[in-house]
Amino acid sequence: MSEHLDLLDYRRRVAGMYRNARSNPGAPGWRDWVRERDELFAGHPQSPIEDQESFRGLRYYGYDSAWRVIGSFRPDSESDLDVSHSDNGSTRFERIGRIEFAIGNRTMSLDALWLDAYGGGLFVPFRDRTNGQETYGGGRYLLDTVKGADLGHDADDIVLDFNFAYHPSCVYSPRWSCPLAPPANHLDLEVTAGELLPPAAGVGVGIW
Repeated sequence: MSEHLDLLDYRRRVAGMYRNARSNPGAPGWRDWVRERDELFAGHPQSPIEDQESFRGLRYYGYDSAWRVIGSFRPDSESDLDVSHSDNGSTRFERIGRIEFAIGNRTMSLDALWLDAYGGGLFVPFRDRTNGQETYGGGRYLLDTVKGADLGHDADDIVLDFNFAYHPSCVYSPRWSCPLAPPANHLDLEVTAGELLPPAAGVGVGIW
């Protein structure tokens, strides 16, 4: 199979994982997502894992329903934003508004970024106080609908389940240069949900 068709297959399978997660919200869908991600990383040609033979699975915090919230999209004046990469380069997005949500008794928000390319897509990266310790220094991704990472929405209500937060591919391979969370998407708390660093991984750039 060609590299392009491999990538098409990979993205189709990722989209299927999130379709299942939308149909089975919470812990049941998350457990399937964890298992299917391990299968992709262990054997797919487009996996970011360099040494698939020694791969023994990704690491996560345990599922915690307190980290599944409904955010409210608040449109704002659109503006262009160049998002820096883990390596050289940047990607241009449009900031189309913010997503407001509450964790416990704290209200916070994340900028909603729109990939300004054919078809478009919502991108929501974030950083938090686990970065550089338990998680990658450059942050994690919550939504990336171009790649199929979409937990669903109803009108202006958007599902934000931080248990599904995952690392960009550059954590696992220098072949990748990934967009990092911009300053507006730094959360001043420890998000103890989602993917953890592998035991031997460096903490990378952008430590809090």
